[in-house]
Amino acid sequence: MREIIRSVNAQPGNFQDYLNSYAKQVGDLINTYIPRGTHPDMDRYLYDPLFTYSQNGGKRHRPLICFAACQAVGGDIVKATSAAAAIEHFHTAALIHDDIADEAELRRGEPCLHLTEGEGIAINAGDLGLSLVNGTVMEDESLDDATKVRVVRELIKMTQRTIEGQALDLGWARDGRYDITTEDYLVMATHKTAHYSGAVPLAVGAIIGGGTETEIEGLRNYGLDTGLAFQIQDDLLNLIGAEESTKKDFRSDITEGKRTLVVVHALQHSAQRDRLVEILSSHEKDPAVLAEAVDIMQESGSIDYAREYAENLTSVAKIRLVDVIEPSQARDLLLSMADWFVNRLR
Repeated sequence: MREIIRSVNAQPGNFQDYLNSYAKQVGDLINTYIPRGTHPDMDRYLYDPLFTYSQNGGKRHRPLICFAACQAVGGDIVKATSAAAAIEHFHTAALIHDDIADEAELRRGEPCLHLTEGEGIAINAGDLGLSLVNGTVMEDESLDDATKVRVVRELIKMTQRTIEGQALDLGWARDGRYDITTEDYLVMATHKTAHYSGAVPLAVGAIIGGGTETEIEGLRNYGLDTGLAFQIQDDLLNLIGAEESTKKDFRSDITEGKRTLVVVHALQHSAQRDRLVEILSSHEKDPAVLAEAVDIMQESGSIDYAREYAENLTSVAKIRLVDVIEPSQARDLLLSMADWFVNRLR
């Protein structure tokens, strides 16, 4: 284990190279934290489905930025392994449950777990992922008790905030809410995504690395801004990314009636608002109708607005990070992360 994590110290020059170089080995390591059952059928119906799902784990950016933050404050990244794994297991659980709630069909190019294993087993596997979050850290003998308690408190807050954001996302769709403002969206996306995809991995890495309070909060704020930009870019990719590149249901956000920043802006500025509401309310899957909705968003300037908003977030965040973190290869890597968050697949 130590050899695998130590190798992450040899950081490439930019964030994309960092992910390409270490995603698989870090993913394999994280999956060693998924236990085995005391009965063969526990593996068949619980541990194996979660393990298989987690193997298709994407770029593993959350654990990798946790390591980078730890390095940026001069810490030993081996000690951040359990926390990085905990955050990734939370991510896996959130995706499983999210796909069920959204009635999604694909995740990273593969059928969703609730389609391959059934909804009940998928829910249970997601629950297992959640159960691994705090326990993974508490059982880490390399961390002192005070650090464990502080990290677990971060993870508890992260979980609550993410669920709060998900509640807004689901509730607005269920109740047919089209009165959502830009400020409403920013609250939802910050809670649902920015805390666990940016702020908490960075803050936890800095805590374990022995960073100062200024460094910890500076990295947390950097993660909030870049994590929000990450979500906005994710919304854009669902609308205008190449279908074969997104590896999930293309334009499914329209089918699910998601209140993304693009949609919220279009509802406020489009002359075809009524038609857009009609499409968003109909659970439409016809590619031609989905394309029509995207055209409405393009014509209202909403796609350009969202892209510029994300780019401005990352530009300001990078300036602030330079002010609180000393120069290092790890800091350069995190600065590169901001650019990657808003330029993925473009």
